[in-house]
Amino acid sequence: MAPRIVIVDYDRGNLRSVQKGFERVGYDAVVSRNPKDIANATHVVLPGVGAFSDCMDNLDRFELITPVVAAVRSGKPFLGICLGLQLLFDESEEFGHRPGLGLIGGRVQPFPADMTDADSHRLKVPHMGWNRLHIVRRSPVFEQVPDGAYCYFVHSYHVVPDDLGVVSCTTQYGVLFAAAIWRDNVVACQFHPEKSGETGLTMLKSFAQWKG
Repeated sequence: MAPRIVIVDYDRGNLRSVQKGFERVGYDAVVSRNPKDIANATHVVLPGVGAFSDCMDNLDRFELITPVVAAVRSGKPFLGICLGLQLLFDESEEFGHRPGLGLIGGRVQPFPADMTDADSHRLKVPHMGWNRLHIVRRSPVFEQVPDGAYCYFVHSYHVVPDDLGVVSCTTQYGVLFAAAIWRDNVVACQFHPEKSGETGLTMLKSFAQWKG
């Protein structure tokens, strides 16, 4: 039986790009903000681009907080992408303190302003471009991804989990930060798999095949 993949549409995110990514690996995905579609999905994807507060406001405005939380708690495979990772946490420090969905303990904080690389060159924020993953715990979504694979990032904030045991991948950019987390049926990544070439497509395919 083919998975019913629903990409949550709250008017913040590269929805069509994510949808096309699934299509390229042979799976249909529906973009929807209908709570019934989310409830009936076998797999749910929460993307996101922009400011944390705007994303939370839109989830609230479209009455999607309850369906998203229910999807996570249902045990079905759930994938968060970029802001979709950050929104799962307790709060963000972006433009003050704003509560998130509170599904993963921890916070979202900015990169330090004075970061440098190994050669003492000042690093720009946002962190934008290709960077390497170090796999700490291999989630089902990362089964076919080699350690050291490159993925595409665009972000100025990163997550700091209370429980480091949820960290699946790390990346170095001035500081070592959590590039992906995995807990039970939830995998979420700071990078964009839909923009990460064959590596990202491999992740989307593994997610679609994951039974949770």
